[in-house]
Amino acid sequence: MREEEIKSLVGDLSAVGLGKKLKRDHPLGSLTTYRVGGSAALYYSPESKDELSAFIETVADYELPILLLGNGSNMLVSDRGFEGLVLKLGLEFENISIEDNKVVAGGAASMPVIARKTVAEGLTGFEWSVGVPGLIGGAVRMNAGGHGSEMAKSVKSATVLDIFKAKEVIKSSTDLEFGYRTSSIRTSEVILEVTLQLESGPPEQGNLFLEEIVRWRRENQPGGQNTGSVFMNPSGDFAGRLIDLSGLKGLSYRSAKVSEKHANFIQVNSGGSASDVFHLMSKVREIVFENYGVQLVPETVLVGFDT
Repeated sequence: MREEEIKSLVGDLSAVGLGKKLKRDHPLGSLTTYRVGGSAALYYSPESKDELSAFIETVADYELPILLLGNGSNMLVSDRGFEGLVLKLGLEFENISIEDNKVVAGGAASMPVIARKTVAEGLTGFEWSVGVPGLIGGAVRMNAGGHGSEMAKSVKSATVLDIFKAKEVIKSSTDLEFGYRTSSIRTSEVILEVTLQLESGPPEQGNLFLEEIVRWRRENQPGGQNTGSVFMNPSGDFAGRLIDLSGLKGLSYRSAKVSEKHANFIQVNSGGSASDVFHLMSKVREIVFENYGVQLVPETVLVGFDT
């Protein structure tokens, strides 16, 4: 962004009392689970729906690249950062309410927290999400899943705000057009709220399922700085299997390494770089394609890379 554009935007936001919250050159690495990468030219975190609406109305006339950031658990930001505005929902969007079998969660509500709260309230069907280290807004956007389930099985509707149109709509599960790690949610749309429809179930059984999932993750997935599964599973197969059969477990490039515990995970050392991770991702894709003719598709969202 040009300096005069930034000054103009700050002036417009100051006129509605929001100028002081807009941050410049804000580090993004610490806001992702890879913990590497550059800064955002601009960063803003609205604490409430009213504040978000006022902010959106103000920036609507600016031609800004906008990136929506959740927990950063499925994102790799390039070392050069993001030349635009990063928007991250604040506290009010973390609220969770439960009435009967209906759960209403703000777009920034934690998936593991929702999993545990629904079990405590005698609901079942969302236990699997205790193993997803992200927020529900991002989980809906990518139709996150695991342990035999996915968001599509529980989502009744989502309240969505289009940033550029400043228009709020409620999308039903049909409107969301869920597919494998996809939905109809566009990059310009912010998920404000999600409604889940679950079934009744004994808390004792739900807690056992939660413990089983947490134990499985500890035994089968690595810790450290990573984003979980790097590549989507190709039709009828598993990305991790193809990477493993290619002999790539333990393959490293500078600060990045293919996990020896799970082949579809890439870990990066503290103080490492996003470019190392990206290079290693590219190398893994190249070798798997040479060996099996399968083009692995990244599940990790790549920000600021020339792809």
